[in-house]
Amino acid sequence: MRGLFFSLFVLPLLAAASFEGQTVLSDIDDMAEAPIVQTQPRLADLLTIESSASIFYSYAREVELSELFNEESARVTLLVPTNKAVMALARKPHQGPAPLEDGRVISEQEYDALSKENVQRWISAHIIPESPIDLESRSYDTLLPGKSVEFQRIEGHSDRPDWARIVVDGEIHILRETEAINGVLYLIDGTVKID
Repeated sequence: MRGLFFSLFVLPLLAAASFEGQTVLSDIDDMAEAPIVQTQPRLADLLTIESSASIFYSYAREVELSELFNEESARVTLLVPTNKAVMALARKPHQGPAPLEDGRVISEQEYDALSKENVQRWISAHIIPESPIDLESRSYDTLLPGKSVEFQRIEGHSDRPDWARIVVDGEIHILRETEAINGVLYLIDGTVKID
């Protein structure tokens, strides 16, 4: 009996009350205050969801250069090595070049500073400060001073997209191209050599 009373008397009152609190937008100017929704993600968004490149992004977040990945006006091209490519390195970016056999001992602070500097250099070598780029047999400077990367077309595979028929520095293949609002991310199967 209570259910019947509730549905016959209370529900219509609740429905009427909910309509009283609503307003109808009658002016198009009210729509101007709506938030702007981006149609494309930022490079940082792409790196966040690209699980096969999590090691690169982990290193990148350690340096200030990672701020570029969020800036809409940045316009950069990222060459992002897969986790497998980073793991294949004999010395990881945070380890720096092989130690000299001069017997010199460095402090922990010096080691941390050298490690951070090497990560900065390694990440810089994977960033081209322009986007989009033409991948046709061309060389581009990276953010690492004195370091450039060369793109070359490989023969065959005409059924594949243009980016899939390109090698970087003669041996690194592009696995995927993803566009962002502030640049392009190329997932690669190797790493750009800095030494």
